[in-house]
Amino acid sequence: MKITKITVQKKNKSRFNVFIDRGNGEEFGFAIDEEVYIKSDIRNDMEITDQQIASLQLQDEFQKGLNLSMNYLSYRMRSIDEIRQYLKKKEFEENTIQAVIERLKELGYLDDLEFAKMFIRSKITTTKKGPKALKQDLKQKGVSDPIIEDAMNIYPKEEQIEEATLLVEKKAKQYKKLSENALKQKVAQVLQQKGYSWNVTEQAIEKASLEKDEDEEREALNLQAWKAHRKYDKFSGWEYKQKMKQFLYRKGFPIELIDEWLEENEELIDQ
Repeated sequence: MKITKITVQKKNKSRFNVFIDRGNGEEFGFAIDEEVYIKSDIRNDMEITDQQIASLQLQDEFQKGLNLSMNYLSYRMRSIDEIRQYLKKKEFEENTIQAVIERLKELGYLDDLEFAKMFIRSKITTTKKGPKALKQDLKQKGVSDPIIEDAMNIYPKEEQIEEATLLVEKKAKQYKKLSENALKQKVAQVLQQKGYSWNVTEQAIEKASLEKDEDEEREALNLQAWKAHRKYDKFSGWEYKQKMKQFLYRKGFPIELIDEWLEENEELIDQ
């Protein structure tokens, strides 16, 4: 068979339509990417076999996958598995996917270690996540355990404590109305959820100095006590007193301060 005509596609100037004659007149044969067209050196009136066409179509499929992947990578760095899953969704064959991945690695666009390091730095800055959470995120992106462990070396314990302390200080302002004990419990819970170890959590809380003086603790108790009073004002006497004590004790206030508040507001007990 013979190539009769090669034209640029109207809607995509980087693709070419190749027309052929199998002996029954001109017909559309196949389409290929500009990169494949240039490398193939095909031209008008050239004889071509079905085997050669199949080879060009394989090359074209590879080039499509490469072009899509390069565009996907233009938004941000990706892990190898992210590229693999992306191309699977685009219904590329496994052989083509692997060939594209190998080419991207050769070009320096795919490197799971560098990706993991970049990911860790970005998440530390934007989300203050701890190592446990970062490791889980990277596993979800298909990065292997050995590479994750290697990448985590850029986030030493000293820096973890520093970042955790900043987070504690931020949350302390948000929860300033809580008792000292409740405040420490709350920020510890936040750090655990963020993926910090208990050891780092303890050191960050200590470094942030969350201790309240007596006046601050009394102020926090007073706020919580009036909140409790609105909840239990339908009770009186011993029952009112017990419910107030239970509520405030659960909020982390020392029993002596609770008793003191109830004595100062004794008129509420027998109302």
